[in-house]
Amino acid sequence: MNASENNEDMDLRNQIQDIALEFPGYGYRRITAELHNRGYSVNHKRVLRLMREDNLLCLKKRSRPITADSTHSLPVYPNILKGIEIKGLNQVWASDITYVQLQHEHIYLAVILDLYSRKCIGWDLSRSLGSQLTMNALAKALQDRWSESLTALIHHSDQGVQHASKDYVDCLKKHNILISMSRKGNPYDNAFAESFIKSLKVEEVYLNEYETSEDALKNIWHFIEDVYNRKRLHSALDYRSPDQFESEVALNTVA
Repeated sequence: MNASENNEDMDLRNQIQDIALEFPGYGYRRITAELHNRGYSVNHKRVLRLMREDNLLCLKKRSRPITADSTHSLPVYPNILKGIEIKGLNQVWASDITYVQLQHEHIYLAVILDLYSRKCIGWDLSRSLGSQLTMNALAKALQDRWSESLTALIHHSDQGVQHASKDYVDCLKKHNILISMSRKGNPYDNAFAESFIKSLKVEEVYLNEYETSEDALKNIWHFIEDVYNRKRLHSALDYRSPDQFESEVALNTVA
């Protein structure tokens, strides 16, 4: 299979999983019909094969994990990123949460990106969707990036309860980090984090069948730290990796 065919297959897998999770009662024939509605020319035999390979045929008994519960009474903050030009490192951090399917359960991944370099600077993987998941990811980002000299750093997220929790907000305020949140139900307000998660799913998660959380941790660690941050080329970075881009920024700053 060449690169073009592989990308097409990964895109199709992504669509199939989205449909299967949104409509857990759909079998492969209905999913094939929905793919046709979305403009994909594919027959039901191929859909059945991909669903079997991705362990999606038993999703009727599963419910779609909800990662961003914004039905809470905690304070939320306006989106202050609109119209801002991102010109440097540690100007905007973006955070998001997704789930990772194991054979018999799902676990959750929280990530924080520096939007200038696209680098994943903090992340955590857990069976629990509680606020400690995002707190751990934030702690890693702060340990790696924060200093007393940072000013006007913006942290952007959705309005989910994890990011709006008192502990999380208090930690941001303690470090003089400005808080920005997407509009409710508008994933495009956090497009860069969404793009990272899609890359993670397509290039790592969908290619593997994790039996345990330990399997997922080992593989996801490798993808984020060794592949995505160090090696994966980004067109927005003039085809450099995040680590390479940040190294060049540091050299130019010294010069």
